[in-house]
Amino acid sequence: MAEILDVDPKSVERWISGRTPYRRHRYAVAARLGVDEVYLWPDALSTDQVASASESEIINIYPHRWTVPSDLWRNMFDNAEEEIGVLVYSGLFVSEDAGILRVFRQKADAGVRVRILLGDPESEVVAQRGADESVDDVLAGKIKNALVLYRPLRGVEGVEFRLHRTVLYNSIYRADDQVLVNTHIYGSPASQAPVLHLRRVAGGGMVTTYLDSFERVWDDATPLE
Repeated sequence: MAEILDVDPKSVERWISGRTPYRRHRYAVAARLGVDEVYLWPDALSTDQVASASESEIINIYPHRWTVPSDLWRNMFDNAEEEIGVLVYSGLFVSEDAGILRVFRQKADAGVRVRILLGDPESEVVAQRGADESVDDVLAGKIKNALVLYRPLRGVEGVEFRLHRTVLYNSIYRADDQVLVNTHIYGSPASQAPVLHLRRVAGGGMVTTYLDSFERVWDDATPLE
């Protein structure tokens, strides 16, 4: 790290021991390690600075998922270079889009990690969500349909599927440092709920919060055979 930043190795030793670097060095180290600055030095930024950076992460807010431009989904996934993630109950509209599925395959072939988390159709949380939306078994049926539509990708190297039994407060669609967060509203289908379009900014915490949530669900989910 000292060689990369062109600083004295003793300076890096002091940082490891607890000294806070200058801001330009904090940015450089965080970027090199692929983490947020506040993760490495939680006390380096004031509350106002963190709040301001987090606000800068907001690209757009859509009142309903169906108002998100269709080409935005494909373009966001198509721009991914390292990671694509989908966390939903069914997300049927994604699996029905041949263009998005084609992007997933192409990205996996290019070395991008593609992870898709679907709700377990036999789980209590899916049954409860269906009851909350007054559609009963329809949601479980949508998940099963999505599994069928994803079948061409299930043997592709680099594409991973897992089933989760988590109560979702948001559906998360990730492409590297950009995320589309579809909020969930009690009694309403996800298509009617708002969507936040976010992009990670140094010092901000919103995107990191959602991505950490994705990882927790992934860790507890069951790999799809």
